[in-house]
Amino acid sequence: MTIMTAKWTIDEYHRMIEAGILDDRKVELLKGEIVEMSPEGETHAYSSHEASQYLTKLLGNRATVRQAKPITLPNNSEPEPDTAIVQPLGREYRVHHPYPENIFWLIEYSDSSLDKDLDKKSKIYAEVSILEYWVVNLKKLQLVVFRDPSDGEYATKFTLTTGTIQPLAFPDISVSVEEIINA
Repeated sequence: MTIMTAKWTIDEYHRMIEAGILDDRKVELLKGEIVEMSPEGETHAYSSHEASQYLTKLLGNRATVRQAKPITLPNNSEPEPDTAIVQPLGREYRVHHPYPENIFWLIEYSDSSLDKDLDKKSKIYAEVSILEYWVVNLKKLQLVVFRDPSDGEYATKFTLTTGTIQPLAFPDISVSVEEIINA
C-alpha cells in the first residue's frame, strides 16, 4: 500500500490561517506540506536579530530587512526565513508577502534545523531562482553561501568563517561575516 500525503496550495494554506486553524502552531508551507518549525533558542534569536540590525544599517534605504516573516513562492511554499532582504516596496507588502522577484537574498540561522535548511530549503529557493541564500551554522559558526540557481539546485556553494562577502544584489557593499555569524 502506498501512502499519499495531502498537499496544500498557498490559497488553501491562507484559508487555514484566516480560519484560525493554525493559530497555536508554528508552521510554514514547504512544497505543499505544512511543516512544524523548530523553536528558536537563545543563540538563534540573538544572532538573527543582531545580524538583521547590522544589515539594516548597512543597506539603509536600498533594501528592507524582514525578520521571520513569510515569503510567497510559486512552488506552493510559504516559508518564514529568519532574514529576508527584499525590495523596499512599503505598503505593497500589506497585500502580498515578498515574491521571488522582490527578494535580494535570504538568511537562515540553523542549529537543530541545519539539515532541512541546507538541503530542502536550498532546493525550494533554487527552484524559484532566488539568486542567493545564506545559512548560518550556529554549531560551527560558519556561513554557508549558496549562489547561481540552476535546475532546482544551487551551482555554487562555499563556506566562510571570517572576512567579508559582497552580496550579488549589492556588489558595492562588503558584509562582515563575523557580524552575520556573531562570532
